[in-house]
Amino acid sequence: MDLTGARWRKSTRSNGNGGDCVEVADNLPHTIGVRDSKDRQGPALTFTPTAWRAFVATLGRND
Repeated sequence: MDLTGARWRKSTRSNGNGGDCVEVADNLPHTIGVRDSKDRQGPALTFTPTAWRAFVATLGRND
């Protein structure tokens, strides 16, 4: 997956102390990118928008 045009932003759920940071790119058509901000040249995960919404919804549950 080519993420060259991705505009990465730090997740609002990331730790503000410089650790445990996740960046998300949601400006690409049909793709959500997720990467570790400490390893920006490293691998990134990609999700379809539907899969991303399901993932985020699952994280918000208190089951």
